[in-house]
Amino acid sequence: MSQQHKEEFSVNSEELLNKVKQLIKDGNVRRITIKTKEGKTIIVIPLTIGVVGTVLAPVLAAVGAIAALVTQCTITVEREM
Repeated sequence: MSQQHKEEFSVNSEELLNKVKQLIKDGNVRRITIKTKEGKTIIVIPLTIGVVGTVLAPVLAAVGAIAALVTQCTITVEREM
């Protein structure tokens, strides 16, 4: 049985898309949650083994749109340990 580990990152809108792309490349990420600085959840991105770039393209487009709307946000990452 695997353990889940959570991390949080506070990023501004310019860093959001690059940080999400970096986290996806890490490979051991199970879920990414993006929240406003007030704590309201904007989007939850579940990631499973075998997710390929073409499947992630619409998700990354949505993250880019979110970056245009928020100035500061928190990314919560659930990793499989």
